[in-house]
Amino acid sequence: MTPGRATRSWTALLGCWAVFGVLAGLLAAHGWGPFAFEQAVLDWCTSHRPGFAVSVATVVTACGSAPLPYLLTLAAGALAVRRVRRPVALVLFAPTVWLLLGQGLRQLLMHGFGRPRPPVADRAVHASGFSFPSGHAFTAAAAAGLLALAVALARPAAARAAAVGALVFAGAVGASRVYLGVHWALDVLGGWLLAAGWLALGTLLARQDGESGAVLLERRPGGRRDRPSAP
Repeated sequence: MTPGRATRSWTALLGCWAVFGVLAGLLAAHGWGPFAFEQAVLDWCTSHRPGFAVSVATVVTACGSAPLPYLLTLAAGALAVRRVRRPVALVLFAPTVWLLLGQGLRQLLMHGFGRPRPPVADRAVHASGFSFPSGHAFTAAAAAGLLALAVALARPAAARAAAVGALVFAGAVGASRVYLGVHWALDVLGGWLLAAGWLALGTLLARQDGESGAVLLERRPGGRRDRPSAP
């Protein structure tokens, strides 16, 4: 990894998780209840729910849970296989394993914080468990981000389009959670921030100097690098 890329990754990691920590602190100081603007957003959503919009939002929100996110991470692994000097199985499943590890962190945080969801009467779909950070928002952002990173590795010219697609996908899933009344707005923001930091951490761990034995992903110039011959 070049110094510039490492700096950007560290900045993203520390910045996103610092904001996440501040956000969690503010919510804790507020008793984990909704802020006025969060309640206002929910009130607007509950009063603007025609049937077709709820149907569309329900389809969109389903994209943030299994199996689609894990199919995206498998696609990311498949793209990376041809560009990485590591065992095929390791590269293929590395993005999925990273997402699963992130889910473990999210679950720990969610149960540790214990923020209640919006009232059942305001929900358009069923949801259970605690609210912060949003699992669907985290999963959608992490899975789409992993795929975007793999696209950037395999086809650098398509990196920008992949990043935009990931942002749109994560944004749509997160917004659907608020619209359907199963999360407060800051739950979704927290899920996005946690995912962005998790992606940055994965990038730091994965894209180290090619000589490092700890590297998981290593770009092959031209798609292949010959091993040096023995003297």
